[in-house]
Amino acid sequence: MRFQTPLVPARLIRRYKRFLADVRLEDGTEVTVHCANPGSMLGLAEPGMLVWVEPNDDPRKKLKYGWRLVDHEDGHFTGVDTSVPNRVLREALVARAVPALAAYDVVRPEVKYGTGSRVDFLLQGAGLPDAYVEVKAVTLSRRAGLAEFPDSVTARGLRHLHELAAMARAGHRAVLLFVVQRTDCAQVRLAADMDPAYAAGMETALAAGVEVMALGCRISPEGITVGDAADVGAITGAAVAPTR
Repeated sequence: MRFQTPLVPARLIRRYKRFLADVRLEDGTEVTVHCANPGSMLGLAEPGMLVWVEPNDDPRKKLKYGWRLVDHEDGHFTGVDTSVPNRVLREALVARAVPALAAYDVVRPEVKYGTGSRVDFLLQGAGLPDAYVEVKAVTLSRRAGLAEFPDSVTARGLRHLHELAAMARAGHRAVLLFVVQRTDCAQVRLAADMDPAYAAGMETALAAGVEVMALGCRISPEGITVGDAADVGAITGAAVAPTR
């Protein structure tokens, strides 16, 4: 996925009200940008950080910039827009570029299921059980090389685990797919201390037959693409290694 408009660098001044941030552009202009990330963004919203923002000239949008990346200034990037993983994953699923899911030739996004939820993707194919795929963007890293999910309490994420478990029990294929939006992490695991209820929900989901996968990302100011599916190991114990 290439960014629609070339990104421009800026320095973060502050992030506030979850979806807003003030940045200083290279010419010294200070602007408010949209932050498409409802999480805590722990470690990614420190004043002075180098960030990349995407300009837009859409008259329907109040804010003329969107925050897309954190530049760690060591050759690595983190994608902070939580809508991006679904977009890049849809491209990969349609291209049948995720080996574990490549047998499916029908990709349906945002399909109602469970008790009032919408699954990120419903995959279908002749002679195959329907596959319900929930996508989670991973951006937290508290230890070098290791990404973690979630970065705060996620009642919505826990509900999705329950919905996936119900689909698995009903005989469908249920997949939780972590997309690691960091280029500086080779593994991902649960941050059980951030949300013990989510960790417990994961145990229940795994017992019900929910599959867990992880994908790495290649990230630059030009665009973001996903890597191949990784061998997840034991998500509640050993770390998961996403490939790139």
